[in-house]
Amino acid sequence: MSEAHLFAIGVLLAWLAGIRVYLTVFGVGLAGFFGWLDLPQALQVTESPWVLGVSGVLAAAEFFADKIPGVDSAWDLMHTLLRIPAGAFLAAAAISPDGELGGGMLAAGAGTALVSHFLKSGTRAMINTSPEPISNWSASAAEDVAVVGGLGLVFTYPWVALGIAIALTLTFAILLWWVWRKLFRRRPSTPPRPAP
Repeated sequence: MSEAHLFAIGVLLAWLAGIRVYLTVFGVGLAGFFGWLDLPQALQVTESPWVLGVSGVLAAAEFFADKIPGVDSAWDLMHTLLRIPAGAFLAAAAISPDGELGGGMLAAGAGTALVSHFLKSGTRAMINTSPEPISNWSASAAEDVAVVGGLGLVFTYPWVALGIAIALTLTFAILLWWVWRKLFRRRPSTPPRPAP
């Protein structure tokens, strides 16, 4: 694979980690473990039975925690400090031919994971204000499908996957900005009515 393909793969893995870090690590490790992919040296740590076991159990826990309104926001808050460094590692490891992690790619991965994490948690925080749980479950299921589908695309068609990720990021950023403006727009103060 070319350096550009590996860069796209690294950025996409960081983007997916910002949404579902455990599922991303588990999926990459599983693909390497079964020989579906020839992982770069630095990513081969995800093939370890220990890493697969822990990330698989935590991915299952996240699957259920993410379906409960309120719990999902607390889970996102707790995982802010984990998703960003994990995204940085995945991005840098994807492009590393010898196991050395480059600072530029670590920064790119951290930034990408931070953006996708904040878009996900911001969207979910707004959805949690809805009184019915259906929208929360639907959003969580859509995130699960997006990560599994993204993992399927990332190594086969990285440029298509990158285009989809960029389109989704821009769409959700614009949507969040628009909703935020609608909710918190200052209304002009009306002068008090004179007494009759």
